[in-house]
Amino acid sequence: MAEKSFKYIILGGGVSAGYAAKEFANQGVKPGELAVISKEAVAPYERPALSKGYLFPEGAARLPGFHCCVGSGGEKLLPESYKQKGIELILSTEIVKADLAAKSLVSAAGDVFKYQTLIIATGSTVLRLTDFGVKAKKDGKAVVVGGGYIGLELSAALRINNFDVTMVFPEPWCMPRLFTADIAAFYETYYTNKGVKIIKGTVAAGFTAHSNGEVKEVQLKDGRSLEADIVIVGVGAKPLTSLFKGQVEEDKGGIKTDAFFKTSVPDVYAVGDVATFPLKMYGDVRRVEHVDHSRKSAEQAVKAIKAAEGSGSVEEYDYLPFFYSRSFDLSWQFYGDNVGDSVLFGDSNPSNPKPRFGAYWVQGGKVVGAFMEGGSGDENKDLAKVAKARPAAASLDELIKQGISFAAKI
Repeated sequence: MAEKSFKYIILGGGVSAGYAAKEFANQGVKPGELAVISKEAVAPYERPALSKGYLFPEGAARLPGFHCCVGSGGEKLLPESYKQKGIELILSTEIVKADLAAKSLVSAAGDVFKYQTLIIATGSTVLRLTDFGVKAKKDGKAVVVGGGYIGLELSAALRINNFDVTMVFPEPWCMPRLFTADIAAFYETYYTNKGVKIIKGTVAAGFTAHSNGEVKEVQLKDGRSLEADIVIVGVGAKPLTSLFKGQVEEDKGGIKTDAFFKTSVPDVYAVGDVATFPLKMYGDVRRVEHVDHSRKSAEQAVKAIKAAEGSGSVEEYDYLPFFYSRSFDLSWQFYGDNVGDSVLFGDSNPSNPKPRFGAYWVQGGKVVGAFMEGGSGDENKDLAKVAKARPAAASLDELIKQGISFAAKI
């Protein structure tokens, strides 16, 4: 089988891989030095488009429209763009063995790829309830299992496509890792008003199928059965780290790195979903599954690699957690940490045509996180400033006195 050698290899074909390739091109890479190896058949693309645009009935997002790096307003890296920048894009190639000590990767076809420096950008894979064959039917009955990002965004997309939608999740309210009960109540009522049925406090326990193999019903743990023409399972993901088990230090389910995304193995870096890294502003180590971190961690790792080679310098990664979502006519953003006491303010009436409300979290007398639905560009920027600065405040009036625009303009 063939053997190829590269100075740098990026393993993975997701957001982090695309942004790492872009940063290598920005920093300067010679033809033939860098390869991106991906199991997918297409060049790296922006994952958020899948739930925020791909399923829209009108003006749907399609490749190559959302190849990296359009998500941050950058140049679109088409397959030919990599070649033009001297980067070898190796697609439809699954790596089945990684020997970090020997600095080699082996594909399912038996090809060997040698490297001097490796960036692990393998991302995460969906958690599956089961494997079953499903074909979508227009205007049918859809059951969405899960009440997080994917559950909420896909329920909205399916409803816009005239599906009869039921969303099922075990928690007491939707998006529990971020929303408070009050925030969740707004979105649940808004979705109900749009025709989405919500079942809480139970989980999918099994599926029944027609004789042709298509799904027929979703069996719930509480004994109920839901008719279904299509089932969307959005119950989370797990980092793809199995290739490196026993070879690299892990923490909190991911590959442990420092503030430059170096792992415990020399010349090996990990970025995006797979990396557990120091969250400087909180004095903690965390693993973050989000496109914003995927982009920024990839760029940070490349800068650190080039700095180690004597080309420029790089500061420690100082990341501010950021989350956002769009569904129906709604759009929210959140920055910081959702710990401590929360304060909800503004118009959170889900029956109003343009609801605008916000929330912030206070811990130890300081604002540690800020959220807003329906905010303007300036107000959303203000969220980040507040979460980063962590001003002292215990009430909305105190924030307004400090000129915090997202609070004052509600």
